[in-house]
Amino acid sequence: MKDIKSLTFDELKTEVELMGEKSFRAGQIYSWMHEKLVTSFDDMSNIPAALKEKLKGEYSYTVLKPVRKQVSKVDGTVKYLFELPDGNRIETVSMDYHHGHSVCISSQVGCRMGCAFCASTLGGLVRNLTAAEMLEQIYGVTRDLDKRVDNIVIMGIGEPMDNYENVVRFIRMINSDKGLNLSVRNITLSTCGIVPGIKKLADEGLGITLALSLHAVNDEKRRKIMPVAKSYTIAQLMDAVDEYFEKTGRRVTFEYSLIAGVNDTDEDVKGLAALAGGKRSAHVNLIPVNPVTEAGLKEPDRAAVQRFLQKLTGMKVNATVRRELGRDIDGACGQLRRNDNNIM
Repeated sequence: MKDIKSLTFDELKTEVELMGEKSFRAGQIYSWMHEKLVTSFDDMSNIPAALKEKLKGEYSYTVLKPVRKQVSKVDGTVKYLFELPDGNRIETVSMDYHHGHSVCISSQVGCRMGCAFCASTLGGLVRNLTAAEMLEQIYGVTRDLDKRVDNIVIMGIGEPMDNYENVVRFIRMINSDKGLNLSVRNITLSTCGIVPGIKKLADEGLGITLALSLHAVNDEKRRKIMPVAKSYTIAQLMDAVDEYFEKTGRRVTFEYSLIAGVNDTDEDVKGLAALAGGKRSAHVNLIPVNPVTEAGLKEPDRAAVQRFLQKLTGMKVNATVRRELGRDIDGACGQLRRNDNNIM
């Protein structure tokens, strides 16, 4: 059956008309799904019973099942373990920042990128998420907390560029004035550096914020911690970043996980300044690597992180140390998993 919640408004309108129904029914159905966030066809009170039965017979209606909810005792961050209709599971994180309510969503069940510091890639890739399954992470959090989502980061489990079509569909639908109407300026997509995807995204006319998971400043070092670097060099990445800025006017954020003894030397500072400075004027998010038992990587101590930051800003680079939320519930960057094996 077709996944009705993954249909755009125009696609739904066409489907409704092909069913022999009046086109205004599409607006009603779409509003129930994407504005009122109901969880079944039966909840659509102004839809005739006969049409509801017809919809049930022809379309699946995606709703994620909350399996576990954890709340950080340190900062109030909330992590959800959601079960998908096929029984697979993903994690989604809700965070409150000074600039509003942010939700970090997953784009795949698992991940095949193999980054050394990330729990999400353990066990590899199972499948891509549909647009509906990405939307439902936002809808599920909204229903539970009863507050509007202000910002979305596609930075959870999975590589968004590895599920390109569904991710772009999700962005267009969450941005639609017939849905939650979230500004693209409030959406960030994080990629480990799929060059063709970055270039393709630059031509979509979306203007979302692009975050590049850089984590090393030379190809040799990057290949050791990020297998994707075997396919795309840093020079190719920087060309794609420059193209994204030229076509969208949006400067790219560089994410840089600080790993003790790996990428935190003076040479690394200079290399990062060279990549992020100058005409790029990129913002650098320094992220002391978060604990993942299987990875065995160590974060630098606080003093070392501050020295790295001071040296970087001293070279006129716009940089901050990211405030990592949800660490105590394994909800921070690199800690999300596709099952609940890490939950006691």
